[in-house]
Amino acid sequence: MAGDKKSWPVLVGEYTTLAMMLPLATLIGYGIGYLLDKAFGTHFLYIPFLLLGIAAGFVQLIRQLMRDTRDGGS
Repeated sequence: MAGDKKSWPVLVGEYTTLAMMLPLATLIGYGIGYLLDKAFGTHFLYIPFLLLGIAAGFVQLIRQLMRDTRDGGS
């Protein structure tokens, strides 16, 4: 069982990546919507893509937390 535990540098790396994932997914979603707004001459597409980016970040966050909870509980 002791061999299954992750070392602290690995955990720090995983959670640092997780902490950057949500803002980065949000920024990417906004960027795609902004570029589509410019391409099509609209002023509203950034909102759904911003929301999709936020949702994608939260989905990844929940997946990682579920994986860590499942691995830590066994």
